[in-house]
Amino acid sequence: MLDRRLHHHLVTWLGQWPAGRALDVVGSERRVQPGWDGQRHPVVGVGSPHGAVLSVPPARVAAVRALRPRPIAALLSALPAALGLPAWSGYRAVFRYTLAPAPLPDGGEWIDAGDPVVPPWLRPFGGEVLVMRDPAGAYLAGVGVKRHDGYGHELAVGTEPAGRGRGLARRLVAQAARRVLDEGAVPTYLHDPGNVASARVARAAGFDDRGWSAYGLTKRDQPTPNDVAV
Repeated sequence: MLDRRLHHHLVTWLGQWPAGRALDVVGSERRVQPGWDGQRHPVVGVGSPHGAVLSVPPARVAAVRALRPRPIAALLSALPAALGLPAWSGYRAVFRYTLAPAPLPDGGEWIDAGDPVVPPWLRPFGGEVLVMRDPAGAYLAGVGVKRHDGYGHELAVGTEPAGRGRGLARRLVAQAARRVLDEGAVPTYLHDPGNVASARVARAAGFDDRGWSAYGLTKRDQPTPNDVAV
């Protein structure tokens, strides 16, 4: 049975869950409104082994539905044209969540995202971010929280070269996941399918790969979600 928080998150974030077929295309006003970072996210999708829901702007539902039936990779390639966004490209990410983070020791402190020690990539998350510092007080690793809604918070982690290979990222991700659960939401984690290091961190922190995927569009000059080095 799907966790109540995850179910409510997917319904709120996408506009529908679960899928009624292999691929359901639904319209949601959230696709034309600012997201967690104040930017518009015109396509958001999540797929499980039982089907996928692709959320698009209401005015583009018919155009995207006309792309079916196609393999998901071909559909992602065709999405920018269907949405009138030629400078964007489609991507697939591994979608993970946990209800039982690994019992790793806490390693970081929650500080304001505007603190001078916070690196530029971490500041757009706003609120508090979780960071670990070296003995001199310099930043080593950190986790930001994408607060998509009241039910689901996505974690993103990054580690400086000096901090890699020491298990810092997994400790921070597990610590952040515990806080998200304490706040009543479910922690999620997305990473590129080819990002072996990020997959290793997720697994060690308690985020199993259940065969779920996330889909979206990104501007071609920007990285895909969770492409920060760990």
